[in-house]
Amino acid sequence: MPGILSAIQEQMGSMSRKEKELAAYIIDHSASMTQIGITQLAQDSGSSTATISRFCKIFHFAGFTEFKIKLAAELAQPPAAAQSYQDIIADNSLSNIVAAMEANHVRSITDTTRLLDMKQLQRAIDAIAAARQIDLYGVATSGLVAQDFYQKLIRIGKRSVAFSDPHMQVTSASNLTKGDVAIGISYSGETTETIAALKCASEHGATTISLTKFGTHALTSLADICLFTSTLEEGMRRGDMASRIAQLHVVDILFVGLLSQQFDQFVPRLETSYQMVRKYR
Repeated sequence: MPGILSAIQEQMGSMSRKEKELAAYIIDHSASMTQIGITQLAQDSGSSTATISRFCKIFHFAGFTEFKIKLAAELAQPPAAAQSYQDIIADNSLSNIVAAMEANHVRSITDTTRLLDMKQLQRAIDAIAAARQIDLYGVATSGLVAQDFYQKLIRIGKRSVAFSDPHMQVTSASNLTKGDVAIGISYSGETTETIAALKCASEHGATTISLTKFGTHALTSLADICLFTSTLEEGMRRGDMASRIAQLHVVDILFVGLLSQQFDQFVPRLETSYQMVRKYR
């Protein structure tokens, strides 16, 4: 099931009765969603245009038109890419494992790309470019992604830190101010330690950015800018493989976007850091 529909299905438990009815109708009639207007959907689903507009905003869309465009892009995926996530199975052949990992990673990147909001991405790049200090929060696999972004930013002279220790996250967040940026990375969007750090950063005036799987989560509710990855990874999730690839994909986009936007400032720094490492290693 495409990421948007998966997110809707996952969130149904926390919806009101009318929202659940609308969600069920959209899932059951997803193929026709891109062909009708909001008034027709309200009539067919027994809902109202106001409920539909609120429903779309729950999932971070400006309105029904944007929802339709994003859903259409997902539904247009080729059949091979629409296959479900291939989990770990016993006694699988090595050739099948290689093929499964390729399919999972390609699908995760493709699904994530279709979920990206260009306006939110640009806001994130602008905030990072202007930031005096950048804090990166994440634990476990998301902590590794935070470390990856940290080593990229430090190479171009952006003052940044990456913490996985929850006490250090909050300690650093408490010293942020307006003009600083805090980025919370959590696939589930419900990681307690990351939520606490981002909340602290927000309370002290920093611009907050979340990177989670698509949907509505505690972490996104705290963020000024919300970035999303694929909801592909399910099942045992041992190793957090597809989610890690998706998060790294977004981090790479942010980094390259930052370099491209301020090429003359950052590319010479990148070259200098590379040459100094070669000289002194």
